[in-house]
Amino acid sequence: MSPVKAVFFDRDGTLVHDVPYNGDPQRVRPVDGAREAVALLRDRGIRVGVVTNQSGVARGLISDADVRHVNRRVDELIGPFDVWAVCPHGPDDGCHCRKPRPGLVLWAAGRVCADPADCVVIGDIGADTEAAERAGAHGILVPNDRTRPEETAGAAHVAPDLLTAVRSVLTGPPTGRVLVDERPIEAAFRTGRAAADTRGRPR
Repeated sequence: MSPVKAVFFDRDGTLVHDVPYNGDPQRVRPVDGAREAVALLRDRGIRVGVVTNQSGVARGLISDADVRHVNRRVDELIGPFDVWAVCPHGPDDGCHCRKPRPGLVLWAAGRVCADPADCVVIGDIGADTEAAERAGAHGILVPNDRTRPEETAGAAHVAPDLLTAVRSVLTGPPTGRVLVDERPIEAAFRTGRAAADTRGRPR
């Protein structure tokens, strides 16, 4: 089994708490375990990056500069990251980079000179893991209250938190569907999903 060469994280809802269309660096708040997870990968020599949809740019709600400022704050609080891959397009723009399309993942893998098969994508919604699959990478879903039940049920690998997801790939690609002790993942993340199903996710 080949080792994992790179791990790419979704930004909003995975590394930091999701603030829709956030253009304010002061509103960036890391999720629990984010700093430790990224540091653990760097200590093992595994490259780290961020792959993020930012459709607020296409919608005119935030600017490219806003995205860069927020990304810089994430880098300061959690990173440093080896690569940032950002899609500024909207859902109907037909770009190849917006997740669940594979463009961001393929570009990030190229930037760190890694085969996608040796890369892992960690995110909180189905678009993240689908982008990984389309790119030929491994995807791990870390559900939160915005993750739909069908996304959790359809994910190849599911972890209850970021640290668990990262620890599962330190010696190779993830194995097994539920990357957690004996805790049933669907029950653990059922709270709040009914409300999440009715909310749009603007990323």
